[in-house]
Amino acid sequence: MDGGTDATRLDALEARLAAAEERLAGADARIAAAEAGLARAADELAVMRILASYSPRVDSGDAEGVAALWTEDGVYDVDTGRLDGRAGIEEMVRGEAHQGLIAHGCGHVPSLPVVLLDGDRAVATGYTQLVARSSRPGRYTVLRVTASRWELERRGPVDAPDRGWR
Repeated sequence: MDGGTDATRLDALEARLAAAEERLAGADARIAAAEAGLARAADELAVMRILASYSPRVDSGDAEGVAALWTEDGVYDVDTGRLDGRAGIEEMVRGEAHQGLIAHGCGHVPSLPVVLLDGDRAVATGYTQLVARSSRPGRYTVLRVTASRWELERRGPVDAPDRGWR
């Protein structure tokens, strides 16, 4: 065998190996970016699911379920007043005014929110309509349309179904 040929082959193999290592290093960066993007999407979806769960819970009178969407020190600031902590939120759901809406047939109808993530904090904005069954059969009345702003923070583990958001 010719020594020059072996050296040429070795150089070619080393060049191919270097190119493969470079591609692999690029793949690692792409995988890391994809994983980060997937985590952001999972967080956004978790926040949207929390917001979406509010309406059926509050419209069915599930006071504990509604309150569980907030942290213990959370605040619910609505046009009818400020509710502090889970106890205040439970009291509102069990209260005469809200129970009257439920008995009459009401629905909180949210829009799809815009969710902005910033680490372990999120802000979601959208609109919510409160509709109630009208005295005329088959008719509903819009009682209120509000701009909604939810401020959430991650307080639990990322691997939980809600990814720790409250």
